[in-house]
Formats: sequence, structure tokens, C-alpha cells
Amino acid sequence: MWRLFQYTIHRAPLLSKALRRRNIHAMYYDLQDSEQSHSPPAKRPITEVQAGISESFKRARIEHEEPEKTLDATEHEGPSDTPAADTKQGKRDAAGWAKSRRGKAKDTKNKGRRRGTRDQDKDGEKEGEEQSPRVPRLPKKQSALLIGFCGTGCNGMQIQPDVRTIEGVLFDALVRAGAVSSDNADDPVKVNLGRAARTDAGVHAAGNLVSMKLITAIPGVTDWVARVNEELPQEIRVWGSVRVQNSFNARMSCDSRKYTYFFPSYLLIPPKPGSGFQRAYEKHAQSMQGIVPLDSSAHSFWSAPESHSSTPMDDLLRKRSWRISSDQVELIRRTANKFEGTHNFHNFTVGREFGDRSNQRHMWKIEISDPAVYGDTEWISVLFHGQSFMLHQRKMMSALVLSCRTSTPSQVIDELYGPRIVMIPKMPALGLLLEYPIFDSYNKKVTSINEKLEPSHPDYRPKIDFEKHRESIDAFKQTFIYDNMRCIEDRDGVFDAWMRSIDSYGGDDLLYLNPKGIIPAAAVIKKGDKRENPFKEKRKFDLTSFPDKQGTPTIEDDEETESKLNKSRLEDMEG
Repeated sequence: MWRLFQYTIHRAPLLSKALRRRNIHAMYYDLQDSEQSHSPPAKRPITEVQAGISESFKRARIEHEEPEKTLDATEHEGPSDTPAADTKQGKRDAAGWAKSRRGKAKDTKNKGRRRGTRDQDKDGEKEGEEQSPRVPRLPKKQSALLIGFCGTGCNGMQIQPDVRTIEGVLFDALVRAGAVSSDNADDPVKVNLGRAARTDAGVHAAGNLVSMKLITAIPGVTDWVARVNEELPQEIRVWGSVRVQNSFNARMSCDSRKYTYFFPSYLLIPPKPGSGFQRAYEKHAQSMQGIVPLDSSAHSFWSAPESHSSTPMDDLLRKRSWRISSDQVELIRRTANKFEGTHNFHNFTVGREFGDRSNQRHMWKIEISDPAVYGDTEWISVLFHGQSFMLHQRKMMSALVLSCRTSTPSQVIDELYGPRIVMIPKMPALGLLLEYPIFDSYNKKVTSINEKLEPSHPDYRPKIDFEKHRESIDAFKQTFIYDNMRCIEDRDGVFDAWMRSIDSYGGDDLLYLNPKGIIPAAAVIKKGDKRENPFKEKRKFDLTSFPDKQGTPTIEDDEETESKLNKSRLEDMEG
């Protein structure tokens, strides 16, 4: 009997010590009493006794564990915290899991609750108190919101604590409108919030998509999208909502994205004669045999008599009246073609090693528009249609503009795809606009499913189509993006200030801009080596206006800090 008692203790690893001790001891003394009775039971084989005790353990475990509150079919249910019993890891973690469950039981306030369920105390269900009527739970549906926004005044797209972001403002509006219940209002993770494309601080979007589980049948509300827009500021709009499949993932279901970058054509004027950048450029070019360096002073803009004693403000006024030639437009188009196809873009982001496979991105098409004059300034737009874009990939625009203004051969773009690491500055965030994400694969899939369904069928899923809202999107772009962008440039001269910050640099980091288009050893950045006079960016160009004009100091950007972000964090910051 004692051997059977010891054997049984080792056969119940998932039960707590107290539960094993209580049940096993009780069975042990019951068996002893049976042996001492005047009518002892017939002896049974030991296997039958073990089977009977195993069944007792199963019943004791079921009775001991408190049943947790069940969630509605439409409520978000995260992965269970129970270790899988049929895996090695689950068996190893069984004891730790049981210990954590005992710790959770001590928390009487949240006992038996799962993430996203109601706090019963808040519903007036404390012992001895009169119960108040519960707010009925409304069904949620996996939905995709088609949105547009002006990024001015927001710290990017992705929701972050203690700062104003597009997702943060949108989520709060959804809560106030009743599309997100009060139970889930404290954490967007509860409704599976996701995005198709992430945008940096100050970047605009004519179209973007966020997905989450939403209450679309709000009591007393006939048009819930219009109700949400009432809670949003005018610079953030919801174009429409699409019921999507429950497995829909905004980022992974997106096939490609389209971005447009706008910049004043005067950025293609060569560096100012005598500037730090021009001196470093000429010195390096003269060291190349048989190369005649670019003479900026011979350029029509800098050779004009009024340029000799002009101030930066005088230069800016003349730059805005300058117009690009057709030859320069063709040059920038030929150089932009170098971005098309699949390449290693490790130099066009931060925190990525050359051998990282995620650096391989495919650009479908790069289109350069004809120049257009708005106000006093001539503008050029560049459309990037790519599979996906990495963090700060607007460095592509910087490489394009800087190489063309210095007459660097387009082969420098091919050099930048190679293993050597160089410093490419970021273009100002002001000119970047996300046009919209594209979901061709998802649309083909739901179209195939919908062939046998009526639109009223519960399994019918519409296509994701931004073009349905084209009229509203174009009107929004004109008022809140284009007009806003040009107004800020006219007022603050953001692009001219950025170019002057480039021209003031006289170090080696930008020497890959040279007449041969070859990266010299002096411009290569070696990991762990401290560089003399490194190029440092200013964070004010990540904004859409200059905060230092209001007394805030200009802060230099620490790209090394961003490079230390882990891979999963960098992937989450991509779009």
C-alpha cells in the first residue's frame, strides 16, 4: 500500500502540492479503513487500483480549477497561458505554470478574469452591494478602416504612450463614438489594432488602412463612420469601412505601397561656392587623375552678380524664381531608374547589416513628374511604388537629389547597394506623402469567394478599394496636404534650410558624391570606429515646421541610437 501511495504522488505533476496531499491522503486512509473493516473488499489487480486513482485525480483537478468566464464569440481571445501538455516544453513548464496560477489566485480583485473582460467590482457586483444593470455587450467584426491624414502635429502613425499620434487620436475617437467598447478602451491590443503602412513624424497620408475588431452596429447610430468623423479633427478622416476576413492582417495582406515625394526644383542647384561641402568635394575630385571637378561658380545661378554679396534670405528668394532645365529633368529620371527592381537597401535605412535578408526590397516603378509652379516656387513630384519601405527610406530621395545636383554619375546608386556602409542624410519629412496601400492579392481572393455569394450573405467580403473615395481624397489632399505643405515651405523655407545644412558640412562622410560615382575609403563607415567630424542630422527636419523658432533648441539626430533598435522593433516601424 505504501508503494502505491509513493507511486501515485509522482504521477500527478500538474496538481498543486496541497491538492495532491489532500486527495491522496484521503484515498490512502480510505483504503486503510477498507482493509480493517469486517467485510474487506475483494482484491483487485494493481493496474485497476491505479486506474481508479487516476480517475480520482482527473475529477479532483476539474473540481479544483475554477472555470473562467467565457468570452463572446466576437470578443478577442488571446493565446492561452496554459503550457501545452503534449509538448516537451509544456511538460517542463508545468510546475512553473501551476505556481503562476496560484499567484494569480491571490489577486482577489481580478480572480478569474481574462484580458478584455469586465471588472465585476466596477459593475456593482461586490458582495453586499446592490447590482447595477450591465451594459450589453455588442458584437464586433473584423474591419478595415480606410483613412487619410495630415501628419503635422503628430509623432507619426503608430500609437505610442504619452505622445500624440494618428492611431492614438483615431482610437480615442472610436471609443467615444461607441465603435470600441469601454472594456477594450484601455488597450488597442484587445481589438487587434494593425496598420498597412507606418509613417514617420510629420508625414502625411492620402490613404492608409488600419484594421481592428469594431462594433459596427452602434445603437442609435445609422452611419457609424460619419459618427467617428464627428469625433475626429478635420485633418484626420475615415473614408470608409470594409468588413474583412477574420484572418486579415493589415501589414501582411498588403501587396505594395505608393508614396509621393514633393520637393522644390531649386534643390538641384549646385552647392554654393566656398561652402564646406564644395571645398571638400573639389579637394577629393582633384585627387582623382584625369577628372575635372564641377565648378559651382560657373553655374548661372551662382555666377549672377547679385549672388556675390547676397544673404541666405536673398538667395532663397532667387532660388524660388529659378527653373530647372529639361536636361536636368531627364538626368533625374535616368538616375531614379536605378531604384527599380530588387536591391539591398541597407544604406537607405538604419540598424541593418548588409547580410540581413530583410534589406531586399522590390521597387515596381519610380515616376518623375514634369515640374509645376505653385506660387513662386517650382515643384517636382516623385512617385515610388514599392513592395514595402524600411524605416527612413526617404534616404532614397536624398541620394537622388544630392547625386544629381553634384553631377555624380548614376552608378553611385549601384555602389550604395554594395556591402560598404555610408552615411546618407534623410530628406525633410515635409515632402513625403503616402498615397495608399494596395491589396490586389486579398481582393482576388475575396472576389473568388464572393462569386457564389450574395452581398447580403454573412460570408461576403467586399474588395478594398480607395478609388471609390477618390473625389473626397483629392479634395482632402489639396486642402490639408498640398496647400499646407506649400504654406509651410513659403513660411519657413524648410528645404532651403536642409540644403544649407548639407552645404555647411566639410567632412568625409559625403565624399561618395564625386565625378566618378565611386565610394572612396574615406567615406566608408566601419562599425565601432570613431569618425572624425561625422555628419550629424538635425531632428527639426523630421518635423513639418521649425520648433526652435519658438525657443526650442535644435537637437541633433542620434542615428546610432536608432541603429540599436532590435529587429522586431524595426520591422514594426516599417511601412
